[in-house]
Amino acid sequence: MSTVQRIKQPIEAEMELFEKKFYDSMASQVPLLNRITYYIVTRKGKQMRPMFVFLCAKLAGQGEVQDRTYRGASVIELIHTASLVHDDVVDDSDKRRGFFSINAVWKNKIAVLVGDYLLSKGMLLCIEHKDFDLLELISVAVREMSQGELLQIEKAKKLDITEAVYLSIIRQKTASLITACCALGAASVGASAEEVQRFSDFGAACGMAFQIKDDLFDYGKSQIGKPTGIDIKEQKMTLPLIYAMEHATLAERKWMLGVVKKHNTDRKKVRELIAWVKEKGGMDYAIKRMHTYRDEALSLIADYPDSPAKKSLYEMVNYVVDRPL
Repeated sequence: MSTVQRIKQPIEAEMELFEKKFYDSMASQVPLLNRITYYIVTRKGKQMRPMFVFLCAKLAGQGEVQDRTYRGASVIELIHTASLVHDDVVDDSDKRRGFFSINAVWKNKIAVLVGDYLLSKGMLLCIEHKDFDLLELISVAVREMSQGELLQIEKAKKLDITEAVYLSIIRQKTASLITACCALGAASVGASAEEVQRFSDFGAACGMAFQIKDDLFDYGKSQIGKPTGIDIKEQKMTLPLIYAMEHATLAERKWMLGVVKKHNTDRKKVRELIAWVKEKGGMDYAIKRMHTYRDEALSLIADYPDSPAKKSLYEMVNYVVDRPL
């Protein structure tokens, strides 16, 4: 049994029913749209976001989930899928999870419209069932994701991202949606405002740790993550590079910026920069920060009684953080 299968065990029945409800939630009377949504569903990833919703709901709801939990998970997955479709258009990406992206198969105009459709379906799902508390949580996440993306684009032009700005970007771009997953899960089973906030904080800390881990793959050797050096090629300033740059001499900083700005497609120079970042302690520092967020997340649910859901949440967080680089 794989780690992901083991994590899913306490919510296996819920995830199976969720998949059907999620597919039904995308249905339309436009044949083209139904072909595209079928294409999306058959190429799904690990579905970690819905897993967070159900596991947090079970932990907050003493092992029970409600109809609202399924709607919350569907809303999260609709919004997440919409953001991925739009991201592929913005980034001009041809592939997603090893398959052709929507824009590669059906072109940008249709991809943008599909993303808009999925976004509207998510919002309407909440409104139709008067789940206004869930709608507020997901709307905040959508706002944060958009602002984070725009802030990154703005800062990418000058490459003047400090650690504080980087953390702000990933909090908005990545952590905000996982924050919403965990808060939605708790809210869906009637948790108190204080408890919903606790799960929100748990999700935020998880999201920060997960994104730092993703950025670390740029400096590792593992084939599990993205190709080594891809962030440098795309001129993205991530924590290992930011730390190294903040602890470099003026001449060293000038050389680093030169590689990122002008030689980011030169494999030899990119490899030299990666080696230099490691030598300066950039990777070690980022790993330390990641572990701090991981520990913060786990401490927020430590007081809950032991249960299969709690065990799976612990395992999920550690699984992502401990994947080999």
